[in-house]
Amino acid sequence: MIYSRYVALGDSQTEGLGDGDDVRGHRGWADRFAEQLACANPDLLYANLAVRGRQAAQIRDEQLPAALELRPDLATVMAGMNDIIRPGFDAAQVAAVLEDMFVALTGAGARVVTVTFPDIGAIAPLARPLRPRVLDLNARIRDAAARHGVTLVDTFRLAYVTDARMWSVDRLHASPEGHARFAAGVAHALELPGSDDTWTAPLPALAAPSPWRAAAVEARWLATFLGPWLARRLRGRSSGDGRTAKRPLLTPVIVGDQSISGTSG
Repeated sequence: MIYSRYVALGDSQTEGLGDGDDVRGHRGWADRFAEQLACANPDLLYANLAVRGRQAAQIRDEQLPAALELRPDLATVMAGMNDIIRPGFDAAQVAAVLEDMFVALTGAGARVVTVTFPDIGAIAPLARPLRPRVLDLNARIRDAAARHGVTLVDTFRLAYVTDARMWSVDRLHASPEGHARFAAGVAHALELPGSDDTWTAPLPALAAPSPWRAAAVEARWLATFLGPWLARRLRGRSSGDGRTAKRPLLTPVIVGDQSISGTSG
């Protein structure tokens, strides 16, 4: 199938954090995937409604109505990680919100793609207590996707996804390599021309760091990223406060233009 109207819904991963910066802008897997789509259809129009920090219900309430107005024939939905890492997480409630989006988008005629989440405890050791939440939500996402004919990119089953090279230094957002691999995974799931399963190949092995170096890395992460994140939570703030979608309207995709998308305002 040739898609002509692609809309991406989600949070910081879909916005593209970890692949660029707030000065030059963020590219990310959705932009990279849109470029692959445009190779198959030069007339492709693409909108990215994602905003960092948004929880699943916020994505449904803020982005879904706008997405439906754009009448997409293809939509991607990535939501739930910001719920997993917050107190009071309810997997059934988050999955129901995701299912609301699946129903609305497929009912409007769009092909929908979604994702399972990696084992965040293998990415950041302090997050190991959250692993049961990831397992619970992933199981519910798989069930909901199957019920509604939603294409699933199941990242949890790939061991290399938790490799540090797949993540930026904050361990919350994919690195450029991670964004590129996931874009390739979505293309493969949709059987786009030129796509294949090489995105699932393990990364080359690296020597394990010394205990001293590993401890130093953990201490730096605590001070640089976890501390400020907790401070925002205590103040009731979000990284997405005051921000809007970086690409709210359907616009053409220029294949071969490697400039990074503009920042969200």
